[in-house]
Amino acid sequence: MEIAIDDIRYNVETYGEGFPLLLLHGFTGDSSTWTPFYDIWGKHSKLIIPDILGHGKTELSNQIQRYQIEVIAHDLKEILDELGVHQVDLLGYSMGGRLALTFVMLFPDRVRKLIIESASPGLQTKKERELRRRKDAEIAQFIIKNGMETFVDYWEELPLFLSMKRLPPAVKRQIKAQRLDNSTMGLANSLLGMGTGSQPSWWGTPLQQLTCEVLLLTGTEDKKFSDIAGSMLTELKNGSWITFETCGHAIHVEEPEKFGTIVSDFLITRRISF
Repeated sequence: MEIAIDDIRYNVETYGEGFPLLLLHGFTGDSSTWTPFYDIWGKHSKLIIPDILGHGKTELSNQIQRYQIEVIAHDLKEILDELGVHQVDLLGYSMGGRLALTFVMLFPDRVRKLIIESASPGLQTKKERELRRRKDAEIAQFIIKNGMETFVDYWEELPLFLSMKRLPPAVKRQIKAQRLDNSTMGLANSLLGMGTGSQPSWWGTPLQQLTCEVLLLTGTEDKKFSDIAGSMLTELKNGSWITFETCGHAIHVEEPEKFGTIVSDFLITRRISF
């Protein structure tokens, strides 16, 4: 379905019945990221799956400020309001994980349980953020100058995605085809507006004040985000962390069956406090 939020028509898929589960894909992804999990999660949750601005079938904007991560978090709130949904469980992968963290920081009463797959609360220092903004701007220019196919070839060769080379050829072709369906302007603007260097840092007090249950998921071959998850765990009041052996950044692709089961178990289990 299409949901109009201010000047943007968002593409939002829905599936299943139960307590709402908002699903946020990663950079270069779209709502189809979560299609393999419809049957298992749809049994206990009403899935709400938007194409994040800059991706998929959601209408594009040529205004960089429209892509700022806090602005998009407000868009998600408006989408939920349009659907008559007050509170959700929330799962985000990579860029979608950073967006999920931003959403819960801005609207803590709207989230019951939070699942973060291979994502960070941002960069802690001003210098780190400035360096990352410069790098993201360079990549955005690379996308515009060289086109989607060249960029996707470059993106898939990043060390972050090395473990995905073990995937079956048909799966790799499907992922590449989905990435190529995005637009150069959409991806470039996403990097400029909601890249890691452009978002606030949620380390320290913001993380420490979170009260909802938080599940962190990382792959053992993704050392960077495993280290980040370990640091996050020390700051969370109500957090847990599960690692996936022989997995890299995209756990939901590399170990979909195990990933789907762990997410289901977390969502349907009521934690008992003593």
